[in-house]
Amino acid sequence: MASTLSQVYMDNPLPLNHIIPLDFDSVHSLPESHVWPHFDDLSFGTYSDNQTQNFSIPVIDLMDPNAAQLVGHACQQWGAFQLTSHGLPSSLVNLVESQTRRLFALPAHEKMKALRLPGGGAGYGQARISPFYPKFMWHEGFTIMGSAVDHASKLWPDDYNGFCDAMEDYQKKMKELAEKLLLIFLESLDISEEDYRTTSVQRGPDACSSALQLNSYPPCPDPNRAMGLAPHTDSLLFTIVHQSHTSGLQILREGVGWITAFPLEGALVINVGDLLHVLSNGRYRSVLHRAVVNRAEHRISAAYFYGPPPDSVISPLSGQQEVVPCYRSVSVKEYADLKAKHKEKALSLLRL
Repeated sequence: MASTLSQVYMDNPLPLNHIIPLDFDSVHSLPESHVWPHFDDLSFGTYSDNQTQNFSIPVIDLMDPNAAQLVGHACQQWGAFQLTSHGLPSSLVNLVESQTRRLFALPAHEKMKALRLPGGGAGYGQARISPFYPKFMWHEGFTIMGSAVDHASKLWPDDYNGFCDAMEDYQKKMKELAEKLLLIFLESLDISEEDYRTTSVQRGPDACSSALQLNSYPPCPDPNRAMGLAPHTDSLLFTIVHQSHTSGLQILREGVGWITAFPLEGALVINVGDLLHVLSNGRYRSVLHRAVVNRAEHRISAAYFYGPPPDSVISPLSGQQEVVPCYRSVSVKEYADLKAKHKEKALSLLRL
């Protein structure tokens, strides 16, 4: 996976000013470079408690006999849901969160030792969507594609095993969960696993595209004028997100506005990505989401991106229904390249 998707990053290198994060510990006021204007259609305001009660992201129990039907409804209406009874050990989640905080607690000059290369996919740095915006985000991240040893050993030359072991175990559990979720998505769309497998160029049933993104949103001196992570959609099939107890993830509900996905003890947030949007022929909407920041608490999250192998071809599948395809077929690698060049316009370029 890495060798192919890494080529996408090599073909679309970023300038260093869009890779090196701000040294957040060195500033006591919001730099002008990080001051975001207020847009009418993407206002920073969040909903009151009463409004939030009326519009809350669905919560689905994976063990519910009607899970597939509930997932289908949530994906059509929201493009996201919170998942419980997913089987991920809380001890592992807590360990990953602890190791993530350990990473981002390092001084800026130490974290720079693991800086992502201009044409690289893994390592420490800003979000890859940074160049699409005139202002910088109040965010730092660490991307893992496979093993974290190369970068972790630069941060902790004599003590990197704990971090690497935790991330390796977490990725294994995430992959297992993602494979279960994929079958549920297919069932909800009335698509057989055989149809899905035979319409793609696969390298075996265990092959996939995946990446683990650790996110850090430090306390911000002026959160109402800053942006943690700008509005965007995810490129692959879907994303599994663990967020710390501090809220900040928001989902755009069409016709309503931004709804906060408040952390729910033991739950994971599942976001529909662009390739699932294509696979479902637009029935499941790739959800626009963002992260806002706060003044007092350091928020972290861990996002696991999941999709088929890079040389797989995704085509709209309609199950038992006869429908006209709304999107052309596209390989994972081709779409990743389109997204790197065109961001949110990439999906519209596939429309027929």
